[in-house]
Amino acid sequence: MENLIKIKKPWGYEICFANTDKYAGKIIFFKKGHVSSLHYHRFKHETIYLDSGLMKLTLEDENHNLKTRKFQAGDVAVIPPGRKHRVEALQNSRIIEVSTPELDDVVRVDDLYGRINLNGENER
Repeated sequence: MENLIKIKKPWGYEICFANTDKYAGKIIFFKKGHVSSLHYHRFKHETIYLDSGLMKLTLEDENHNLKTRKFQAGDVAVIPPGRKHRVEALQNSRIIEVSTPELDDVVRVDDLYGRINLNGENER
């Protein structure tokens, strides 16, 4: 088995359990009260499954309107490239993410932690 990669974030941490030329997989832990950046991916296509906890999910629709909804354990969201999105942890929460392999493809539009970078060249 390959080594797991743990990446610390201001809101919690990620564990990357797969990263191939075809797909990637992560387990993402959010601390209650923390919010991810509002961001999008130019190429990355992802599906997220809320394994535990309770969150608010903000996701841009096909008309470019941001819609916020409750995201609870067992819910799934598909996030195509180019769609802005963010999550807010209402409880300690764990997301399982599967995606295409472009893990560094992040364009941050708004970030409470000062990590805005509109050129898409971000660290994970």
